[in-house]
Amino acid sequence: MSREATPSTATRRMPVVLQPWEGRTYQMPAMRAVFKADGDETDSRYSVSEWWLEPGCDGPGKHAHPANDEIFYAIEGTPSVLVGKHWIDAPAGSCIVIPAGVTHDFANRTETRAGLFNVFLPGGFEHNMPSIVRWYEENG
Repeated sequence: MSREATPSTATRRMPVVLQPWEGRTYQMPAMRAVFKADGDETDSRYSVSEWWLEPGCDGPGKHAHPANDEIFYAIEGTPSVLVGKHWIDAPAGSCIVIPAGVTHDFANRTETRAGLFNVFLPGGFEHNMPSIVRWYEENG
């Protein structure tokens, strides 16, 4: 992770520049999350992550965030995204905006890897990742 030597004059945050696959990685059996910016880097205003799903991965399970919006952008393959009660196949280049409180999920129902770029607003989701990984280890 590289950063410029001086913070922006508008904020005390530093720019974040990452190469492919850099970031804080959380490995689950058929899914990997790579957090690119969050917490101190964004002043907890948002978190930025990639979610990589192996073929046939069921994803995290349907859920909702009562106080957080999410943006998903398909970056590879064709992930499926649950929005409310409807599953949407999202080929690379698709963008899905999910307002706070809307039930959602994602999965990879194909035979090739799929990737989603995610922005979580406001930030803080990254704090859940150690317990999510632990859940998969204990229940996988």
